[in-house]
Amino acid sequence: MPARLLHIFRNTPLGRETFLESLYFCDQLSLEPQVYIPSTTKFLMYFEHDAVQVDLDGSYLNSPGTAQRHARELLENMDMEAHFVDPKQFTASTLPDLSTSYEFMCCPRSISDLSSKIGLGHIGAKVRRILHNSRFPVLIPSAVYKPWNNITVLFGGSQNAVKSLRLGLAVGRRTGLPVDVFTYGPGRSREDYRQVLEQRGLLQTVERQIRSWNFYDSGKFQENLWEIPHDALLVLGAYGHGVIRDLLFGSTMEAVQTTMPNNMLIAGPHFRMPL
Repeated sequence: MPARLLHIFRNTPLGRETFLESLYFCDQLSLEPQVYIPSTTKFLMYFEHDAVQVDLDGSYLNSPGTAQRHARELLENMDMEAHFVDPKQFTASTLPDLSTSYEFMCCPRSISDLSSKIGLGHIGAKVRRILHNSRFPVLIPSAVYKPWNNITVLFGGSQNAVKSLRLGLAVGRRTGLPVDVFTYGPGRSREDYRQVLEQRGLLQTVERQIRSWNFYDSGKFQENLWEIPHDALLVLGAYGHGVIRDLLFGSTMEAVQTTMPNNMLIAGPHFRMPL
């Protein structure tokens, strides 16, 4: 059974861009797209540690008569097939339960705010809760469809950063694309991070597989982000813990969002390797 990606379809031009990015991601990683076309503005996801009610903005119900046709046309253009999700379980009559047993999920930066409010530097509260609770990594696409030709892992040395590094390496092996590592570590040396990898049994794999490890111990964080290719898929961890600070949903994570328009694949604290 192929690994699967859940996509909540929005029948708008913005939703088209997001769906195309999902399909490109699925094509690159040989995933099966699972498409949910919502009939109500709410759904519930039961995670191991929390239940997340997602309140969609009204644009997700736009033109329901053409939604599936538009989705199928985009699938055909990509020469792909998909399974359309039809929820069977309901917590309430207008509150369907969506399964959380997927390997990936695609979320725009916000799914509960109008598209006019969505911009760099803003990841909505519901998406944050999904990231915080899900076992699967979440693909957060750029505003418009853009293929990515390489992978950059933002590595800060924490436990969750190690998980996201494993994820980035797995994506690189699955796609055959080059993998770079980006580390911003003022006050620390490259050797500190090498020791973290050696303790986790990853150092030889990293040295064998990655194309480059770009280490910065000075300068402003945002300025160093310029060195990340514009056509890279960013892979990073959220809510990290450890001696060496990870990219959190704090000032550093928000700086990445504000500065970088790239597609992002984010692994939360309960993430488990899907590949």
